[in-house]
Amino acid sequence: MEVSFEKSSSQARMATLRLDKDESVHVLHPNQIVAFQGKSAQREDSLMKLPSMYRKKRFIQSRVRGPANVMLGLPEGYSMAVVPIGPDDDLLYEFRHVLFYTEGVSFTSHLQNVKNTLITQDLVKMLFKGPGTLGLLTTGPIYQMALDAKEPLYVDISCLVAYPRNAQLRLCVYGNTLASQHMNYHWEITGKGHVLMQPCKPDRKLDEHMQSDSLLRRIAKEVIPFGGVFIK
Repeated sequence: MEVSFEKSSSQARMATLRLDKDESVHVLHPNQIVAFQGKSAQREDSLMKLPSMYRKKRFIQSRVRGPANVMLGLPEGYSMAVVPIGPDDDLLYEFRHVLFYTEGVSFTSHLQNVKNTLITQDLVKMLFKGPGTLGLLTTGPIYQMALDAKEPLYVDISCLVAYPRNAQLRLCVYGNTLASQHMNYHWEITGKGHVLMQPCKPDRKLDEHMQSDSLLRRIAKEVIPFGGVFIK
């Protein structure tokens, strides 16, 4: 399968998947299919399995068989990364980021512990095995960073896309008292291999700063411990 990107404007982009004969792709966000070139019978929509419905908060997925061209629209502010998946890959992915995967890719669920589930609101991570290709939908281009067995890497929980299965993770905050009171939870990660991250995240506080809050109100939210929680 060949993937190409086309800029439809200065902000939004589209990705075209070119499927040869005997190739298939599973699209987990069918509403992002903005154009299809092929025979009508080559697209088959079906209900997701219950665990996938829960994780994706969607009910329908599409399977498209080649030869065909599928054009996917990327929402404003989002990017798509194409990741090759091998038979020995050990990265655990946030399933919500998965836009599509090619035929031949299998996946299994890995449960988080109760504490991590309560904080991240995510019960499972997904391990994908190839050979094949994974399409990831992220806020901004995806980045890769190497891990160290001794020096921890701190990653905002809303920015971590994938990490090695055997890495050691701990939910925490870091820095001095003021820093730890006002930051989001982070993953403290050590181990071998690399993680995949998205550089952007929805920032409600930044949106509030850009709106018409008074200066005193903004200062109170920032300076008072947990002010952002109690001052609306």
